[in-house]
Order: sequence, then C-alpha cells, then structure tokens
Amino acid sequence: MSLRPMENMPLHHASPPGAQRPRWKTWAFLALVIVLLVCSFISVAFILFPLKAVSEPCVAKFGPLPLRWQMASPEPPCVSQIADWELKILRDGLYSIYGEVAPNKIYEEPAPYEVRLRKNKGIIQVLTNSATIQNVGGTYELHAGDIIDLIFNDGHQVLKNNTYWGVILLANPQFIS
Repeated sequence: MSLRPMENMPLHHASPPGAQRPRWKTWAFLALVIVLLVCSFISVAFILFPLKAVSEPCVAKFGPLPLRWQMASPEPPCVSQIADWELKILRDGLYSIYGEVAPNKIYEEPAPYEVRLRKNKGIIQVLTNSATIQNVGGTYELHAGDIIDLIFNDGHQVLKNNTYWGVILLANPQFIS
C-alpha cells in the first residue's frame, strides 16, 4: 500500500471562494476595549465621588430575640425606629441590609408565602421559598427620610423568634463641588 496520494493532501480545508472567515480576533479586541472603558469609568467615578468611611459604626438590628430594635449608633444617629420591622433613615449613605427569614413550615393558610423588603413602599427584594431559611438584604444607597421595612403576607408565615434583619451604615458619599 502506497502513502503517496495522502502525502499531497492539504492539512486544512480551504474556504470556498468568497466565504469570510470568522473574525474572533476583532470581537476579542472589541470586548477588551469595552472592559477597559468600563474599568476607567468606574475608576473616574470613585475619584470624583469618593466614599468616606464612617468613623463610628451605625448599626440597627431587629430580632431574633428579643423582638425589639437594638441600636449602636453614634451621635447623631443614622436611623430611627418607626415600628417593629420598620426603620427611618436619618443620614445619606451606603447601607448594608442583612438578615435571615425562617419560614414557618406548618403554615397552611390561603395567603401565599411572601416576604418583602421595601424602601418607601417600593419592593426591593421578595422571598417566596418557604422550604428553607433565606437571606435578605444587600447593599443600597439610602437617603435621609427613606423608610425601609420587612413585611410578610401573613404574620404566621415566618418564625419571628428565628427571623432577624438589620442595617449597617458603610460609608457617606462625599461629593466634590
């Protein structure tokens, strides 16, 4: 058996005449340029609008036990309690909202399971999984006068003795004028 016919075969397939090859290098270059522009924009934003870390911690927590607000706030405070599960923001800043919601697994009323974290009556997070304990919160820019609350479709949907939430003031924006 002779290998001569195979020796003359090309190692790649030639493109048909008029066909264009994929331009992955162009796409990779464009993606790199976009990433660099976004990083530059973020860097400029932090230079022009620096965040000043707070000197004293401002923390408010409700629950799990005792079921009341516990506050470690500097003077003047950054939050004030309005009611159980509800706070009023007194200082502009970047806040971390955190917490855990423990569902009552034996709850069988007609109202669907739903826990809502709200800011000024607008929903910013919804929990609907009643099978497991869920985390609530995130990092949000809040302003003086904002009202945040954690509400339930029905008060018996959660185990309030095992549910808590709170806020921590992380930083104050310092705008350069």
